[in-house]
Amino acid sequence: MNQSILSQASRRRTFAVIAHPDAGKSTLTEALALHAHVIAEAGAVHGKAGRKATVSDWMDMEKDRGISIASSALQFEYKPEGHEGEPYMINLVDTPGHADFSEDTYRVLTAVDAAVMLIDGAKGLEPQTLKLFRVCKARGLPIITVVNKWDRPGKEPLELVDEIVSEIGLQPTPLFWPVGEAGNFKGLAKLSLEGEPEEYIHFLRTAGGSTIAPEEHYAPEEAGEKEPEDWARAVEETELLAMDGAVHDEELFLDCVTSPMIFASAMLNFGVHQILDTLCALAPRPHSRQGDLKAVEESTTAIDSAREVDDEFSGVVFKVQAGMDKKHRDTLAFMRVVSGEFDRGMQVTHAQSGRTFSTKYALTVFGRSRETVESAFPGDIVGLVNAGSLAPGDTIYSGRKVQFPPMPQFAPEHFCTLRAKSLGKYKQFRKGLEQLDSEGVVQILRNDARGDANPVMAAVGPMQFEVMQARMENEYNVETVTEPVPYSVARKTTEETAEELRKQRGVEIFTRSDGELIALFGDKWRLQFIEKEHPEFTLETLVAD
Repeated sequence: MNQSILSQASRRRTFAVIAHPDAGKSTLTEALALHAHVIAEAGAVHGKAGRKATVSDWMDMEKDRGISIASSALQFEYKPEGHEGEPYMINLVDTPGHADFSEDTYRVLTAVDAAVMLIDGAKGLEPQTLKLFRVCKARGLPIITVVNKWDRPGKEPLELVDEIVSEIGLQPTPLFWPVGEAGNFKGLAKLSLEGEPEEYIHFLRTAGGSTIAPEEHYAPEEAGEKEPEDWARAVEETELLAMDGAVHDEELFLDCVTSPMIFASAMLNFGVHQILDTLCALAPRPHSRQGDLKAVEESTTAIDSAREVDDEFSGVVFKVQAGMDKKHRDTLAFMRVVSGEFDRGMQVTHAQSGRTFSTKYALTVFGRSRETVESAFPGDIVGLVNAGSLAPGDTIYSGRKVQFPPMPQFAPEHFCTLRAKSLGKYKQFRKGLEQLDSEGVVQILRNDARGDANPVMAAVGPMQFEVMQARMENEYNVETVTEPVPYSVARKTTEETAEELRKQRGVEIFTRSDGELIALFGDKWRLQFIEKEHPEFTLETLVAD
C-alpha cells in the first residue's frame, strides 16, 4: 500500500458542472475559481458594455454566443476556513449545456467522481437537466444540487424540492437554505446534518458581483431579530423537510439516493464558497476503476481486471482538443489519472496499440492558460501535448497492462456532406478532418462512391456542424461547404448484412473512422420495413451503454 499516493488522492476532488443551457455553469465556474483566489475578478460582469468572456469559455464561438460548446478543465487548490493540513486539489470540468453537445458532456462524466447539477431557480428542472440527472444516477455518480440565480424572481424553494423528488426520484437534502424569497436573496441558513438551522450567513453585495461577497454571521436567535419574517419562514420550511426525512446521509448520497442542496447566486458570488466547502467535505475521493472485461477476456497477455488508486500509474483519455492556443498548433489530450503517480517524461504504454511513448510535454490547464506539470495523482486532469494518436476512451499505463472500457458513442441524428470550397486546400482539408474526427467533434463516414473529398458528417445536433466549419476555417484556413443528405437514421452493421443492404433502396453504407460499418436510412419507416422484411439482418443501434 502506497501511503503517499493514498494521501495525495484523499485531497483530490474531481467533479463536473452540468446543467441546461443558460443555467449559469460558466459563471459558477468563474465564481468558484474566484473564491479559491486563483483569479482576482470574475469574468462575467453586469451590463453589455465591457462584458468579458468567462475564463473557461476559450473558443471564439463560445464568446460570441455566450454559451459553452466544449468542455473545459480547470485545476486549483482550495482550503476551507478552519481546515488543517494541506489544501484540497480541485479538478473542475465545465461542460456544454446545449443538447447538441451531449456527447462531450457524457465523456466528461466518465472522468469525474461527482457532479454539481445547476438548476435555474426560476425554471426548475429543464429537459437537458432531467437527462443529465438520469445519466449521473445511472452511472452511480453522486450529485450535489445547486439552485442558482436566487437573486432573481423564481419558484418557491419547497416547490423545487418537490419537483426534483417527483421528476427523478432523487431526494434533495438541504445544507444551505435561502433566507429571503427568490429575487430578494438576503443570505443562507446553514443547517446541521440533522437539518436544524445553526447559523445565518448574511451576504453583502459588491459592485457588479465581480469580487467575493463579504459575509456576516449570526446565531439563530440573532438572525430572528435581524430578519424576523424571512428567518422564521426559513426555519419553518427546513423543519418541514427534516420531519419528511430530507436530511443528509453520506451513504445514501454516495448511492445517488439523496443529493445535498445549496441555494446560490453565481453572478453575485452568494453561496459560492459554501459549494466548495460542501464538495471538499462530502464529495467522494478518487477510487478504484474496473477494467474492460472484454479486453481482459480477449487478451493473450497478463492484464489487470481493475486498478486500485495506489497501484502503478494508469490514466484514461476523455477528451482530445486542438486549437486551444493559436500560438501553439498542437493537440491536447485530456487525461484523468486513475491510479499511481504520473511523472512528466515517464514512459507509458498506449493500451489500444501497444506502443510506448514519453510524456515529455504535460500541462495543467486553466481555460486557455497552461502550465507545465511535473507530477499528478489520482483524480487530477492532465493535458498531454501531441501524445501520439490518443483518442477519447484510450488507456495509458505503466507496469502491468490495464485497459479501461471504451468511451460510449452516441446515435447521430443529423447528417450532411462536407467539402472544401477550394480544391487547392485539399491537403489542409484532410489534415483538419483527421484532427477534428479524432477529437470526436463529429463522426466522419466515408465510402468509395463519395471519396475522401466529400465525406459525410454525422452528429447528435446540427450545431456540431457549425463548430466543425468554424474550426476548419480558424485553425486550418479552409472554408468549407455543407450539403444535406437524405438520411435521418443510423445503424451499425456487418459485412454480410452490408452486402445485402447495398441492394436496398434508401440505404447507403459507410465506414466510420474506427472501422465500424454504418448503414444510413432515409427515415425510421424505411428502417422498420427492412427489419420486418429481413429479420436476419444485423442492425445495431449506436447508443451509449
